[in-house]
Amino acid sequence: MKRTTLAVAIVGLLFAGTAVSSSHREAPLITQTPKVDGTDFYMFRSYESGRVGYVTFLANYDPLQDPNGAPNYFTLDPKAVYEIKIDTNGDAVPDITYQFRFQNNYQNRTIAVHGVRVAVPLSNIGPFGPAPMGAEGNKNLIETYTVTSIRGNSAPVLATNVSEGGGSTVFRKPFDNIGTKSIPEYEAYANHHIARIGLDGCSGSRVFVGQRQEGFAVALGKVFDLIHLNPVGAPNANTNEVAGKNITTIALEVPISCLTTGGSPIIGAWTTASLPKFANGSGAFMTQVSRLGAPLINELIIGLPDKDKFNASQPHDDAQFATYVTNPTLPALIEALFPSVKAPTKFPRTDLIAAFLTGVQGLNQPTGVRPAEMLRLNTSIQPKPAASQNTLGVLGADTSGFPNGRRPGDDVVDIELRVAMGALLPSADAPSGQLPYTDGAAIKATDFRNIFPYLNTPLPGATDGTATVAHQ
Repeated sequence: MKRTTLAVAIVGLLFAGTAVSSSHREAPLITQTPKVDGTDFYMFRSYESGRVGYVTFLANYDPLQDPNGAPNYFTLDPKAVYEIKIDTNGDAVPDITYQFRFQNNYQNRTIAVHGVRVAVPLSNIGPFGPAPMGAEGNKNLIETYTVTSIRGNSAPVLATNVSEGGGSTVFRKPFDNIGTKSIPEYEAYANHHIARIGLDGCSGSRVFVGQRQEGFAVALGKVFDLIHLNPVGAPNANTNEVAGKNITTIALEVPISCLTTGGSPIIGAWTTASLPKFANGSGAFMTQVSRLGAPLINELIIGLPDKDKFNASQPHDDAQFATYVTNPTLPALIEALFPSVKAPTKFPRTDLIAAFLTGVQGLNQPTGVRPAEMLRLNTSIQPKPAASQNTLGVLGADTSGFPNGRRPGDDVVDIELRVAMGALLPSADAPSGQLPYTDGAAIKATDFRNIFPYLNTPLPGATDGTATVAHQ
C-alpha cells in the first residue's frame, strides 16, 4: 500500500473515533464496558443568573444512548466508582475528589394473572412523576447514589441531601426518559432531582445525576467516510448526526471559594471511572478504566498502542505520553489526505504543550505547573451569558471558554482542529494554520439550557401518549 493511501486510511480511523463524540469508545478495552465510558467533561464558571460565584462540572458517561433503548435503559454501574478530581496547585495530583457510587434498587413488581402474582418484565407498570417519589408503586427500578468528598489526606466524608432536610446521604437519580405515557412531565420530573447538597460546608452546592440529550456536535457519517466534507467550508454546512442520542450526566456545582484552596484562582480537573479488580466484583481494590480531561486527547493525540494505558494512567505520570503532543501525527495525516494543506513545521510543538498539558501562560497556567493533561480553569475570569459566548472560545477572543475550561457551547472539534494545524503558531511555522478548519456541525451556547445542569432534557423513547384498544 502506498504511503498516501495508508495515511488516508489512518486519518479515517482517527476521525471515526472522534465522530462518535469527544471520547466515545475511544480505546479498545472501554468498548466492552460502556457504563463506565467517560465521553465528555465540562468545567466552567456557572453562567446561570445569580450563580456566577460557582463552578459547574459535568461528567458524561455511557455513550450513544438510543432514546428508545428499552426495556432496561441506561443505569450506571453499581460496582463502579465515578470520580471528579480537582488539582488546586498545579502539581497534577488531586487535592479534592468527589466520588459517586450508585445502587439499583429493583422492586420486583408483580401483577395478578389468573389469581397468581407474576413478576413483570418492564421497568414500570404505570405512569409516575413529576415528584421524585410520585407514584412510587409503579416503578420497578429506583436508582440512588451517594457522593463522597475526599480533601487531601482527610478521611472521606459522605455528603448530605440538604433538599431532604440534611439527614439523608442518599440522592435519587431520575429514570431515563421512557416516553410521555410513562413520564408525562419529564422535564419537571427531572428538575425535581436537582438537589442541594451538604458538601464540605460549601453553602449552595447542587448536584444532579441523570439522563440528558447528547450535547456534542459532529458530522458523523461524513467524517466516517474519510472526511467526506470540506474541512474549510461553512461551520454549519453539515448535520449534527449525534443530536438524536442521549447521555448520562453527573453534574456538580460548587462555590469557587471551596475549590481554590491553594491560593491560586486556577484549578485543573478530570473525571475517571474505576471497576473492581476482579471480574466478579469482589475485593476492595479498584482499577481505573476511563479517564477524561480535555476533549479528543485519546482520539486525536494518543497512539493506538497506548490508548488503554492512557485511560488507566494518572496525570502526574503524563511525561510518558509527551511525544504524542510534541510530535503529533494528526497534522501530517491531514496533509496526506488534503495535499494542498500544509502541516506545521515547528517541533517540538510547544503550542500544543500549552494547550493540552500546562495551560496557557497568562490565561490558565498555574505557577510551577507540572505538565499533565487535564482541563484547566482560571476562576477569576468572569463568565459570559450564553448569548455573548463565542463558540470558538479563546480563539474567538472569549477567554471564559475553551481551553480555559469547557462550556457546552464551545465547538471543541473546530477549535482543536485549528490548534492542531497551527492556529497558535506564526505563519512561517504553520503555512495553513489560519485556515478555518471545521467539520461543519455547528454548536452554540444558546442551543442549551442556561440553568443547571445546562444540558438539555433527554429525548423521549416515545411521544404519543394515546393508547389504542384492540377490538374483539
